[in-house]
Amino acid sequence: MIDLRPGKADADNGMYNNTNIPVTSQQGLASLSPYLNFDPSYLPVTQPEFIFPEGAVKQRGRFELAFSQIGAACIAGAGLGGASGLYRGIKATSIAGETGKLRRTQLINHVMKGGASMANSLGVIMIMYTCAGIGLTWLRGTDDSLNTVAAAATSATVFRSPAGIRKAGIAGAMAAGVAVMYCIWNNGGLPLQRVNRWKHAT
Repeated sequence: MIDLRPGKADADNGMYNNTNIPVTSQQGLASLSPYLNFDPSYLPVTQPEFIFPEGAVKQRGRFELAFSQIGAACIAGAGLGGASGLYRGIKATSIAGETGKLRRTQLINHVMKGGASMANSLGVIMIMYTCAGIGLTWLRGTDDSLNTVAAAATSATVFRSPAGIRKAGIAGAMAAGVAVMYCIWNNGGLPLQRVNRWKHAT
């Protein structure tokens, strides 16, 4: 049976009960955890920590990002193409002297045609980019900035290949340059150690 009568430990001025336990750390003055019975100051956390399943990566892969990227490209293409079509429509109807319902109909036609064309083009380019990125990741066994640059250059070159070798090469070079700038921005700039390593290598 449990003895519920007050004993010597409770009556001896709180010597053996938990009323004399400090609520703050003696070193860092950090609050003690009343649930885990340890001082949180001994486990400093500088950034969020997550638990990942065994074999899982800490970021979403290219296939998981493909659908959102393709959708964003189509939406951006529709907006840019619609704005460009509106500009061309205003210019064309002004030259033709059209007014009223006829001009409004022509403007709508230009906006719809320009938006659909640009959305289709950017959507196809993004599909080719994601396929190239997934293929490079599978071949190289890693997903890094090199895959991004190579996939961008490949997709732009293939997309512009019907226009000729010269235009395809220019498109690939421009896409590679944009991809390099994106990688630098996404990685937080060029680390000083990497820049010094390149200087010593040259």
